[in-house]
Amino acid sequence: MLDHYATTLPNGLQVLIQESHTTPVATFWLWYRVGSRNETPGTTGVSHWVEHLLFKGTQSYPSGTMMRLIDRLGGRWNAFTWKDYTAYFEVLPADRIETAVRLEADRMQHAIFDADVVASERTVIISEREGAENFPSYILREEVDALAFKAHPYRQPVIGWKEDLRAITRDDLYRHYRTYYHPGNAIAVAVGAFDTTAMAALIETAFGEIPPGPPPPPVRAVEPEQSGERRVVLRRPGGATAYLHMAYHVPAASHPDLAPLLVLDGVLSGFKGIAAFDGGGGGRSSRLYRALVDGGLATEASSALTPSADPTVFRIMATVRSGVEVAAVEAAVHGEVARLQEEPVPSSELDKVKRQALAQFVYLRDGVSRRAVALGSFAAVDRPQTLAALADAVGRVTADDVARVAGTYLLETRRTVGSYLPDGAPRRARVEQAA
Repeated sequence: MLDHYATTLPNGLQVLIQESHTTPVATFWLWYRVGSRNETPGTTGVSHWVEHLLFKGTQSYPSGTMMRLIDRLGGRWNAFTWKDYTAYFEVLPADRIETAVRLEADRMQHAIFDADVVASERTVIISEREGAENFPSYILREEVDALAFKAHPYRQPVIGWKEDLRAITRDDLYRHYRTYYHPGNAIAVAVGAFDTTAMAALIETAFGEIPPGPPPPPVRAVEPEQSGERRVVLRRPGGATAYLHMAYHVPAASHPDLAPLLVLDGVLSGFKGIAAFDGGGGGRSSRLYRALVDGGLATEASSALTPSADPTVFRIMATVRSGVEVAAVEAAVHGEVARLQEEPVPSSELDKVKRQALAQFVYLRDGVSRRAVALGSFAAVDRPQTLAALADAVGRVTADDVARVAGTYLLETRRTVGSYLPDGAPRRARVEQAA
């Protein structure tokens, strides 16, 4: 689906290149296999904080000069951190993309971790965290993850716990940077209007002399099998809207059940884009929408599966309609899950989801950034070949496959159920745990 040139430099840098002359634009991405998954209690949020600091300048590009340079060339740049990876990117006129390659090679090695800047960013990041806490859906998801995962670091929020953010030091941040930011832990992705051979040579020139760095510490934590339903109920003053968030343990992206689980997700709430954080789905004809929104129980309903390096969770979420009990919404969700397990998805419905999937795969060809995100995110959590094979795998999914994965993974013993209930008086969150 996305043909590309692939190589690995002697220092371990994985390189993925896709030449495309649809528009005179190119993008360069540098993905590091580091995120909240690689953090330890006491330093949660360190990966996201390091991401912020890489925009604060190097010896060659002092603070502010990088942004002015990209703006002057008519481009844009940004970055994001997730549980499995941190990614940096630039989009520029194709004849200027060399600037992005050299800039990323420079800040892989020479980012300045100034103590005053670290102190300033502490305030910024704590403010970012406090802003997120104003959204009930965010804090509910955070609590569900913390309860669903007992041992694995997927339980930790990407932005970090507030007390950790107050305690992390400049040395903690710099040590994290030096541990994970090197070619042996990175993936370079270039997509756009350039010559593949010339781009490969440019990347090798910019990165080839950088030492590979030591292997990062492995993530050894394995989540124990869940043996019973877990529940968390949050109560906070103010507001009038309740929320439901359910999480079921499912396999990693490398597992052959990824394709049928993505189709199952499509049946419940429409097939989503398969690139990192892609939208899509949520169609009015999807099962959750019909049962919950059309059924007068919720104002929003969705499901989600983000392909991950390690076993993760499949989510079902709903915004409860005013005057409706959360229990009624939960019962309706259980009914839709049981229906998937007990009744084969009709061929017309399955074909509709597959058409949605095909449209999403075709959509990946539009724009250089979408292709780069798809290639890089799958390379980070598994292999880029997984992405190339996924369209065919989705096309082969049968109704029996959907019923099988629903019966295997969407079980009471594998789920964590979170409810957010607005309350007129301040009360502490109550945690109930059955396993």
